[in-house]
Amino acid sequence: MAKRYWLFKSEPDVFSFDDLKNSPNQTTEWEGVRNYQARNLLRDEIQVGDEVLFYHSRQDPMHVAGICKVVKAGYPDPHQFDKKSKYYDAKSKKEDPRWYLVDVQWLKDFKRPVTLKELKETEGLEDMMLLRKGARLSVQPVSKGEWKVVTALGRKSKP
Repeated sequence: MAKRYWLFKSEPDVFSFDDLKNSPNQTTEWEGVRNYQARNLLRDEIQVGDEVLFYHSRQDPMHVAGICKVVKAGYPDPHQFDKKSKYYDAKSKKEDPRWYLVDVQWLKDFKRPVTLKELKETEGLEDMMLLRKGARLSVQPVSKGEWKVVTALGRKSKP
């Protein structure tokens, strides 16, 4: 299967791109996704080798911080079964898990943050899911063309 591209959102006060970079082996579980549409992408679509734009949401300014890659494809989120976890789900069963996650690894910092404002003003990103009204998914597909535009912006020193 061909490599695909994604955008994952995280609130930097919960888990930042620097947190990923400073994690053991620069790798972490992308846990805690509790939206069925995003879960389906994690479970069924996202594969090892796919690359991910790491997006900081709920921050001023919101921005893409860099790139990570998927190093383990979708598997049941173990936190859904842990009663001490904030991601515990009493309705989820080990024989029929409700929630999935992938493992991601830091790959590359951008030279500078690529802000939401800049993304909105950039030609070639008009159809990007992140920029659509009401598109709030924390895990989103990114087209190859959008990927090229955003990563090119991240390689520039200045907007």
